[in-house]
Amino acid sequence: MTTEPPHPVDHELIRAATHVARTRCQGDNHTVAAAARARDGRIITAVNAYHFTGGPCAELVLVGTAATQGAYVLDTIVAVGDRDRGIIPPCGRCRQVLLDYFPAIEVIVGPDGRPRTLPVSGLLPESYVWADHQLDSA
Repeated sequence: MTTEPPHPVDHELIRAATHVARTRCQGDNHTVAAAARARDGRIITAVNAYHFTGGPCAELVLVGTAATQGAYVLDTIVAVGDRDRGIIPPCGRCRQVLLDYFPAIEVIVGPDGRPRTLPVSGLLPESYVWADHQLDSA
């Protein structure tokens, strides 16, 4: 039986998200920060926009922020909670969006001190593939 080697953890991303959570998440409107590594190596950060109607999570804000900066391929992402809550795994909606936009993206999860990196498909097994409805019938 072969086992896949563990994916390396991008500690610089964790530090970037932690810094944003500590310095930009103020009050109840912004409680989670996210950081992602773009294909060109840049780190892009964002915070959530909490609202009782279901405002976007930090990961979703980050997808839009990345696009505005010309980063259309993200390799790795992590979310960190305010008040030193540490790494937070993406919610179900974010997992589906990340899979749809970046099927090869890796997600950092796990408690502080023991983070690990997993492919988004590992967080959303047996998932719906949004692109399937766009198949060419030609």
